[in-house]
Amino acid sequence: MKILHLLYESQGDYFGIGGVGVRAYEIYRHLKDRHDITLLCKKYPGAADGYKDGLRHLFAGTESRSLAITLLSYAYHAARFVKKKGGEYDVIIEEFSPAIPTFLHAVAGKPAVLQVQGYTGTLYFRKYNPLYASVLSLMEQLRPACYRNFIFISQETAGKFRKNPKSRIAIIANGVSPELLGVPTFEGDYVLYFGRIDIYGKGLDLLLAAYRDFSQWLPDIGLVIAGDGRDMEKFKASVMTLPGEVRRKIDFTGWVSGDRKTEVLSKAAFAVFPSRHEVQPIAVLEAMACGKPVVVSDISGFSFVKKNGAGKTFKSGDASSLAQCMKELEESKDRTEIGLRGRESAKDMTWDKIAYRFEKFLIDTANGDKSRR
Repeated sequence: MKILHLLYESQGDYFGIGGVGVRAYEIYRHLKDRHDITLLCKKYPGAADGYKDGLRHLFAGTESRSLAITLLSYAYHAARFVKKKGGEYDVIIEEFSPAIPTFLHAVAGKPAVLQVQGYTGTLYFRKYNPLYASVLSLMEQLRPACYRNFIFISQETAGKFRKNPKSRIAIIANGVSPELLGVPTFEGDYVLYFGRIDIYGKGLDLLLAAYRDFSQWLPDIGLVIAGDGRDMEKFKASVMTLPGEVRRKIDFTGWVSGDRKTEVLSKAAFAVFPSRHEVQPIAVLEAMACGKPVVVSDISGFSFVKKNGAGKTFKSGDASSLAQCMKELEESKDRTEIGLRGRESAKDMTWDKIAYRFEKFLIDTANGDKSRR
């Protein structure tokens, strides 16, 4: 089967790569030997067409260090590519982003699958100016209604969008590498955050404020920040405003992967994810697979943590509540048991199983389209 995937973030991306990109690469790692896969990615400074890890990469758009220009240019050029070349593929997958108005449903010559990995809603108005937020909110509501085939990460997310009653829908969760399930766990001496450095969305301002209080109660526990992103310099500047005895205990590892990521996870006391908005982030699942308890905000996107008894939740946006949760978990006698519950719940979410469900849906979609013609 020839697959075209409109993936707006890719390995080496100047603007960073998050869960959308990680999910795609993990799934296609299991499918690339059985299918002809092309990733149509947004262009960034230095991007070059070619093969990476057995996957064909094509870059569309204009090279720019402005994210807004990059995204809008990508939307225009990606739609042109699909209109011209889309008929060569059996199925086309588009990663949904309100900021990338491709209107692919109107130009795709083959079945288009909209993969929706999150819902932002009113949070746009807290992040952006009212005009831009209004546009994004409107696009989030209107565009999905034009599509017929969907992949959602969770049932909860699927319920937030208006869809055609005849839509073909699959709920396919995020996953973890099976190797993480066998990683030995240690009683570490640091709290870990790993993921994209997005201060507001990921709640990293809350983390710094909470850690300042936490370190007064438990001065021997450090904080490790593993990740990268366009807010990194601004975030490091915020760290420098903390008292010296606090900031000296904060360590930046940069983006981690492979064995290094496993090591950083396995040696943490627990992991903390104070996001203001999420939908089943891969980083949380990986921490759970490693047997690490997690502290997360009480937003709906983290409901699976509470459901599986895999950690503690704090009141979203409340740094004092976060600090108290971190203290309670560090001092808890049940910390190991909490971590093991998380690991058990991750056993059915390995990437090979996720890839099989993804592949089956694409095949059924392609075959279903043929039967209707």
